[in-house]
Amino acid sequence: MPGKAAQGSHLHVEGVWRRYGRGKDAFDAVRGVSFTVQPGELFALLGTNGAGKTSTVELLEGLAAPREGTIRLFGDLDPVKDRERIRSRTGVMLQEGGFISQLTVAESVQMWADLSTRPRPVDDALELTGLAHRADVMVKNLSGGEKRRLDLATATLTTPEILFLDEPTAGMDAEGRHATWKLIGGLREAGTTILLTTHYLEEAQELADHLAIMHRGRIAASGTVEQIVADHPATLAFGLPEPWTASDLPPLVGQVSTERGTTTVTTDDLQTDAAAVLAWAGGAGLRLARFTARPASLEEAFISIAGGASADEDDDAAVDTTGQAQDAMATAGANTGRTA
Repeated sequence: MPGKAAQGSHLHVEGVWRRYGRGKDAFDAVRGVSFTVQPGELFALLGTNGAGKTSTVELLEGLAAPREGTIRLFGDLDPVKDRERIRSRTGVMLQEGGFISQLTVAESVQMWADLSTRPRPVDDALELTGLAHRADVMVKNLSGGEKRRLDLATATLTTPEILFLDEPTAGMDAEGRHATWKLIGGLREAGTTILLTTHYLEEAQELADHLAIMHRGRIAASGTVEQIVADHPATLAFGLPEPWTASDLPPLVGQVSTERGTTTVTTDDLQTDAAAVLAWAGGAGLRLARFTARPASLEEAFISIAGGASADEDDDAAVDTTGQAQDAMATAGANTGRTA
């Protein structure tokens, strides 16, 4: 029976581990991951290369069973045991599609439509993903970004209740990326629950209701963008006119540094320090050059979290050693040959 956290959710992951290999060669790509995604929510899974994002998504898709932990879709369905019941309700966009290079775009989508339950018309799928003008072009002649759009066309053929998007805009130019963001946002507004993995932090910041940052198989931070960024310092930056220097500033909450004519205040209380600096400058009759005040960005938070997690590598290695004493893969099909 699912716990209370799983009831009413579309995705519930609790204490999940995934292992590749056996014995001394075993490697845990996913280690104790837990999160919940509510209906109609877009949840972004971020991480460095090899962090375990794709390995986690494959477990959610039912391509493998976890070594430990539980996964439930639609409240109480197991993605492996109940795969037939789940398949028609989900859409999957993998990192790389398995298209036949000699088929045209329209033929490729039609082939997938023939294998799907109640698919939308092929023309509609191509129009939705911006490929209508490329319908008669062979797959081998598509750009990398166009191939990703073809992946998205097949993933959304059946208007899925849950949509897994693994690096959906990789290889796209800026125009294609923003068009895809608009499409994904429209799907979410229509009620689709979406789990997104991406290397583009601005993509997560633009689209995600909640997100988690993975590092070395674990979730290092999770929450809304605002919650994750709030745990990291903000920045004031300005130029001081001569002969004034940073030592003339009033007492501040944050740390002050000066490099190449720019004074920077790194602070956990942006409002207080910004007000103090501006009041001081006003009282002294100074005009501060290039004055900026900004909270931490998701990129800064991501780099800080990944770097801090790296410092715990020795502790993580100890956990791995303990895990290797347990059984190897939960199922013979757990290692699909794809990278984490």
